[in-house]
Amino acid sequence: MARLMTNLYDVSKCTACRGCVIACKDTNQLSADEMGTFKGSYQTIEDTNGNTFTIMRFSEHEDPVEGVRWNFLKWQCMHCLDPECMKVCPKKAYTKSEWGATVQDPDKCIGCQYCSYACPFGIPKYRKRTDTITKCTLCLERVEEGLKPACTRTCLTGALTFGYRDELLQQAEERVKFLRANGFPRATIYGKLELGSGTNMIYVLTDTPDKFDLPVDPKVSANTWVWQDWVQPYAGWLIPVALAGSAISFVTTRLLNNKDGDHAEGGHE
Repeated sequence: MARLMTNLYDVSKCTACRGCVIACKDTNQLSADEMGTFKGSYQTIEDTNGNTFTIMRFSEHEDPVEGVRWNFLKWQCMHCLDPECMKVCPKKAYTKSEWGATVQDPDKCIGCQYCSYACPFGIPKYRKRTDTITKCTLCLERVEEGLKPACTRTCLTGALTFGYRDELLQQAEERVKFLRANGFPRATIYGKLELGSGTNMIYVLTDTPDKFDLPVDPKVSANTWVWQDWVQPYAGWLIPVALAGSAISFVTTRLLNNKDGDHAEGGHE
């Protein structure tokens, strides 16, 4: 099995310049977003969407001791090691590369959005003009040509590092030890064990995940389990059964109505 490769994002080194956002747009030839109304934040785009795979999220959190803390975070697909999007897709449009990228094939996508609802991070987004789902590919084509992802190549501060996941985890652990000893006692790694097996996107955070609006304990919704364990495997015969049930119900209802009508007419004689 090939060694997993991914990005390590160190928030303590990031200046929120948005260079990664522009590089992602340029490399994937994505159109610009319409500017929304100002909502008191430097976050110009509210969430990833069909034309934006990477954003910088800005958030404020109040600490009882340190006061208001202003945090920002690079946000994109987490490339889960056991991706729910791949499990629920009825057209098998999702695949996992040998080195860990979760990739979606737009030619197979039918725009059903099951993956959007299943993703515990809410990443895959619907693109209306193509009637398909889109998301970050971790620059699959660049990596397989021996290049770094566009966002990593552009990062001037070293906040983004691309390499082997096991090596990056060791690097992250050393960085967290340093941060905890130098003013960030709650520094932590995110993505190492989340969702059980972890994600193929690693974060070094200067505080707990909730302070960056990350799900502390991301989980797959119950509806997703019902879909992939019951509906999807048996859809081939559930649909005919449902149709047969509807037909039987229709006929039964008509017979009962006719019978009730006969009794009503008989009662007036």
